[in-house]
Amino acid sequence: MSAIHIAVLNRSTVLTDAQVSAVVPVLQTQVHRDWAPIWGSDADLSFVGTGQQPAPGSWWLVVADDSDQAGALGYHDLTSEGLPMGKVFARSDANAGLQWTVTASHELLEMLGDPDINLAAYVFTTSTTGTLYAYEVADPCEADQYGYQIDGVAVSDFVFPAWFENFRTAGSTQFDYGKHITAPFQLLPGGYIGAFDITGGSGWHQLTAQDTAHTYTMRARVGSRRERRRTPRAQWLLSTASAR
Repeated sequence: MSAIHIAVLNRSTVLTDAQVSAVVPVLQTQVHRDWAPIWGSDADLSFVGTGQQPAPGSWWLVVADDSDQAGALGYHDLTSEGLPMGKVFARSDANAGLQWTVTASHELLEMLGDPDINLAAYVFTTSTTGTLYAYEVADPCEADQYGYQIDGVAVSDFVFPAWFENFRTAGSTQFDYGKHITAPFQLLPGGYIGAFDITGGSGWHQLTAQDTAHTYTMRARVGSRRERRRTPRAQWLLSTASAR
């Protein structure tokens, strides 16, 4: 049994409890089999259906409808106990032509990789300048096309720790699960990463693959990890398990 317990809450009106619960074993397989041996953080997942309440002390992965809907969980940032929470916006994904299962996998792994949304890798430019790269493990290989299947369900690719290690050389080691990336800090088409130039004073901004067009998913949706990373923690809000 893992020390971390993550409750997968269905608070969507566009997905049934049956649709969401069927994906939980797939996400569990990815965490136990693919993620934990590489990153060292494991978790046990359980499904929480409509009208049900998660167990005390659990982290939440919430499947809601829209990030910009009044009263949606997108306006809340932590569980009611102040613990980590990830969010999946199923209707927003569908409207953007994306698969919600890939987003669920994406958010789950990023929550395990950086639960408090405060980790970053620092790369020196000179002795007094450099750039911070957010520890977002699925953003560099964000596009659905780089995901893979588990029991017929699409899940997200994710980077390995070596992706954040600037001393690595191209082709020297594995940089992501799908073996699409060949060098540190490489962004695949459709991918992106949050960066902070410590001398620029402009705050967090998005870097994308060269000559790659911006997409809907690159925008920091309300309540997303990217929005929270640039929001003072004092402004984060607690959620409730019953909210939609």
